[in-house]
Amino acid sequence: MNQDLAITSLFDVKGKIVLVTGGSVGIGKMIATGFARNGATVYIAARKEAQLKEAVEDIKTVATSKIDYIVANVGSKAGCDALISEFKKREAKLHVLVNNSGITWGGPFHDFPEEKGWDNVFNVNVKSIFYMTAGLSNYLIKDSTSTDPGRVINISSTASVLTHCETPLSDKGNGVWSYLPSKAAANHLTSQLAVKFAPNFVTVNAILPGPFPSKMSAFGFKTSGGHLIASQPMGRVGNTADMAGLALFLASPAAAHITGAHIITDGGARLFNKL
Repeated sequence: MNQDLAITSLFDVKGKIVLVTGGSVGIGKMIATGFARNGATVYIAARKEAQLKEAVEDIKTVATSKIDYIVANVGSKAGCDALISEFKKREAKLHVLVNNSGITWGGPFHDFPEEKGWDNVFNVNVKSIFYMTAGLSNYLIKDSTSTDPGRVINISSTASVLTHCETPLSDKGNGVWSYLPSKAAANHLTSQLAVKFAPNFVTVNAILPGPFPSKMSAFGFKTSGGHLIASQPMGRVGNTADMAGLALFLASPAAAHITGAHIITDGGARLFNKL
């Protein structure tokens, strides 16, 4: 055996090129910060340039390599194609694609909107994963090997394995009817893509977060934060180290033989209650 089992080698991401969609806030920013802190070249993409600029300046305070941004909207194939085109102008290879962009919509069961409630949620939460991964497949496959594969990390949610749409995290009388099935679809798409790309030495895995502070969960934290914390069996919600650590692992040599996995990080909350 000639593999280096030192932690510094097993979990090394230095020099990797990483693209994180939805990387200016919340979970995406947590992941981008983790990679930037550990020597990867990181690009974050999102719709709002002001937030991107702010995030880049913040991440620069801990980054040990390049951090930059691309303004993009992955809510359509055209938007995904534009992001892919811009990224390819800047780099000749992609080691890690983090499909993190996600949205939700709350509404009453008998008056749930089609375009904003269903179409847009599935466009961002499901279709963007497909179009971003397909469009960057040649960059992920390039120079990849069985011991140093390209990586795709899809950010799903524990909502994908739960069934309650009306919870204290949504406004009274409203439910996130499309969010749960969109994340379940993201899980299955992860498995499909893992099968597609394994022969090309690209791993595809999903992270399923429970409650983490983010723009998407801000309403729930504001209105039901006390209940949310009380419902957590480990007494807290997720934090930056939890999310960054898991993403770094999935992109590291230690996870080179893991693909098609759906990894839950929620402190056990889904085992105890419906949130």
